[in-house]
Amino acid sequence: MKLTTAVLAAGAALSLTTAVVGAARLRQDARHQAERNEAIVARNQLDWLAQLSVNPDLAKLWAPEDMDVDEYVQLLKANQLICTLSLRDRLGFVRIGDLPFYAAKLMDSEVSRRYWHHFGDLRAQEAEGDERAEHFTRVLDQAANNHPQAQPAAAA
Repeated sequence: MKLTTAVLAAGAALSLTTAVVGAARLRQDARHQAERNEAIVARNQLDWLAQLSVNPDLAKLWAPEDMDVDEYVQLLKANQLICTLSLRDRLGFVRIGDLPFYAAKLMDSEVSRRYWHHFGDLRAQEAEGDERAEHFTRVLDQAANNHPQAQPAAAA
């Protein structure tokens, strides 16, 4: 092989390697930016829920017409926990297979089950088209439905 051919081949290989590494880096940067955006949006939502939770006059403006404001504030607190778990899941801090455990623990709280009873369908609608959110919502729905206090009493 001539020296010039070898140099050209090595240069082409180096260029190709650089392009592949650059493309991988761009994908990684895009993923990290998406994760940062996810965290910022979640932080805004959690801040809003916190404001509503401590300000009954503000909560009254947003409460469903058929719901007492005190009940609504309690449900907002449950929503904060669910949103926090959702963010942890979306960012990969919930290990594969652990989400059902966390969902079951969350649904051990009676107020979390009441929240899910009132707003679970809305969360399912919000999740439509987002595979990860749909999975999260299904797991929470299963945990709510499988909770012992959600089960009808056995016939004697």
